[in-house]
Amino acid sequence: MKEIILNKACEIFFKYGFKNITMDDIANKLSISKKTIYKHFETKETLVVACVLYLLESFSKEVADLEISNKDPLERIILIYKKSFEYLKYLKPSFLDGLKRHYPRAFDLIEKYKINLVTEIIYKLLNDAKNSGFIKEDVNLELMCEIYFSRLYNIVFTDRNLFDDNSEEDILQYLIINNLRGIVNAGYANQFIEK
Repeated sequence: MKEIILNKACEIFFKYGFKNITMDDIANKLSISKKTIYKHFETKETLVVACVLYLLESFSKEVADLEISNKDPLERIILIYKKSFEYLKYLKPSFLDGLKRHYPRAFDLIEKYKINLVTEIIYKLLNDAKNSGFIKEDVNLELMCEIYFSRLYNIVFTDRNLFDDNSEEDILQYLIINNLRGIVNAGYANQFIEK
């Protein structure tokens, strides 16, 4: 029952926002009592945190699958952000602001995950690409991660969501692929970056 509650709560929260949905709303959608929800989740915040963890774990599993693929490191970076954008297109700036304001524990989980994604996964893949001779020798990968990849979500989520006016493919092209194209050596190509 806990898994059923979690799945339905996540669906509702991600569609309507955390602030606007009550435990009564979730109970009604599931045709169960609120008491049943509280048996598995002590508070609404506990349920919100569980939903954020569920989202992050789902994304982490997909990223891990990409990490062990045979694709070159730069292609994996592009595929990680392609997958990331599939998740992010459902999140509005107000969603994250509301999460930050009302459920800081859940918001902190997202922030820590974003930092870990860049410092652990993206940096390692960039380093692997550089060691493979795909990236120009003079590129400072730490600086690139710090000033670009760490702030990428701030670009996507300005006052308006870029996904409202642009396709995922366009955002991927302009935010990820074109920037990687600028640091690769001549002659490098993959399915996204042509020679």
